[in-house]
Amino acid sequence: MSSLTSNLYEFDEFRLDPQSRLLRRGGTTVPLTPKGFGVLLLLIQNAGRIVTKDELMKAVWPDCFVEESNLTQTIFMVRKALDETADRRYILTVQGQGYRFLVPVTEADRDRPEIEVPEAVPDAITAPETELHSPERSTRHWRAPVIATVAGALVLILILAYAIWPWRSGHSLDAQAGRIMLAVLPFENFTGDAGQEYFSDGLTEEMISQLGNLDPSKLGVIARTSVMHYKHSPESIPQVAKDLGVQYVIEGGVRRDSERVRITVQLIQVKDQSHLWAREYDRDLGHLLELQSEISREVANEIEFSLSGRRPIETAREAAANVPGAKSGANSYETFDLYLKGRYFWNKRTTEGFRQAAAYFQQAIDKDPQYGRAYAGLADTFALMSTWYVGPQNELMPKARTAALRALQLDESLAEAHASLALIKENYDYDWPGAEKEFRLAIQLDPQYATAHQWYAESLSWQGRFGEAFAESERARQLDPLSLIIASDYASILYNSRQYDSVLKECRSVLDLDPTYDRAQGMMIPSYLQLGRYSEAVEAINRQGDKGGPWLLAWKVAVYSRSGDAEKARRVLAKLEQIAGSRTDGTATLLIAYSGIGQKERLIELLQRAYSAHSNAVVQIKVDPMFDPIRSDPRFEDLLRRIGLQQ
Repeated sequence: MSSLTSNLYEFDEFRLDPQSRLLRRGGTTVPLTPKGFGVLLLLIQNAGRIVTKDELMKAVWPDCFVEESNLTQTIFMVRKALDETADRRYILTVQGQGYRFLVPVTEADRDRPEIEVPEAVPDAITAPETELHSPERSTRHWRAPVIATVAGALVLILILAYAIWPWRSGHSLDAQAGRIMLAVLPFENFTGDAGQEYFSDGLTEEMISQLGNLDPSKLGVIARTSVMHYKHSPESIPQVAKDLGVQYVIEGGVRRDSERVRITVQLIQVKDQSHLWAREYDRDLGHLLELQSEISREVANEIEFSLSGRRPIETAREAAANVPGAKSGANSYETFDLYLKGRYFWNKRTTEGFRQAAAYFQQAIDKDPQYGRAYAGLADTFALMSTWYVGPQNELMPKARTAALRALQLDESLAEAHASLALIKENYDYDWPGAEKEFRLAIQLDPQYATAHQWYAESLSWQGRFGEAFAESERARQLDPLSLIIASDYASILYNSRQYDSVLKECRSVLDLDPTYDRAQGMMIPSYLQLGRYSEAVEAINRQGDKGGPWLLAWKVAVYSRSGDAEKARRVLAKLEQIAGSRTDGTATLLIAYSGIGQKERLIELLQRAYSAHSNAVVQIKVDPMFDPIRSDPRFEDLLRRIGLQQ
């Protein structure tokens, strides 16, 4: 396929015009973001062959580093624009490689008559620019403000006075939810130096943290994981609002030189895309971390005033020093950058990701031994490496405890460290009351910390407290709506509460966002098994190839056994037994296999072995459907009592 862009590209009822950068379907313009257009154009120009992820990233984001999730999200949006469903008739995901455009594409002569376009174009595409917009800083369909003139300031005051009236009158614009939801989109780096990305990312992180300390009953703030999907991805305001479920958006940018730093911020109301207020901070460049925290709190104060009509009594500097976690700020941006890299790899939830995360957190600690957040990150990493069987639990959990306690010694108000300690208490100590105390404290310190709600929901579900678990999980999903791991954990709660059809629906939604996400694919297997849909369970196993290792072997044993193919189950079990003894996840995988074939004595023996080893393989046996056949056994009831899960 030619790469020339002078002609038009046609496929099915669509026509793509590279020159005007428009996608049309019949006589209608199809809304598509600039990045989405770039991805679709490259796929169309290479129709029939695999376009690698690296090719797409370099072509669409040529001058900056972005996370792969940006590409995944953009592909998702392109599929929505093409009205593509699960049949994948246009774009095929080639796992581990990239994407292929499937349908035939023809090049049309530009001299051919154009399809008539309706006069009315959706606002999301042609949102008019206001006096505050600056082409130089164009990052979305709206822009970061320039220095406000006196007249502009007067206009803003009038807009603000009108905008805050509903809150002063005691009325909420989100009466159904009872509170406002807000997203801090990634601050843009206007320095022209990609090496300064850490500064804009750090400001975004600090803004989210500061705003999270406002009254959570009135204001909810979307977590960093979800907003980072929009880094260098200029979605329209309505699309952001729809994806994240917010009524307000904060957008800003950073420009700095050797002596000065300039930060622009604006608060935008989604429903009419109006600017409620805008500020520009132009200061001497000195202590960047202190300056960032002070500016963030000033912005938070402005928002609190906008939403409530009340001015905080304390100064921005005083307030910044008194929020939870303030005592554990990094001593340099290099340290903070290492911490952010650690969180990025930690969020991947892969063996290699955990190892890279641990290395970055340790580097941050080496540079600043007083940085509490880095210790909390290290605690999170070791704890999840244990529960994900990356290494021996009796080695990793004590390391996790040491790091969490050190973080709390440095700053007792760190919500992350309390949540880490809770994870250790439930998965290693089987101390459910102690874990609940730490989870509640973490949430009290930072109600906007989505991970604390996520883990607490999981803990509640393992105790059979499903009503409370769903409420906490929904809270996590509100705060971090694009998080794949939070959505997958929600599916796990559905599974343990025997809502198998809902599990399948939830997992499909996750796979629409990322078709390669292994955890969602894996969650479908036990649901198919419990529903008796054995052929679909086998298909789900085979789709993962060799990625699941012994875990897929274990589920094969269970599926073959329950479907009546005892000979296949026996052969696969023999293979699993050969490799299980040398692996840290050996006992956990054998528990699945033997629960599937119903060998009660062997199953009880494995459960007792796991309990003696402080394995987290036993923490969900109270609710896991796989153990239903042995619930009446006195030895099982005794084990539940010793684990602390007996009613």
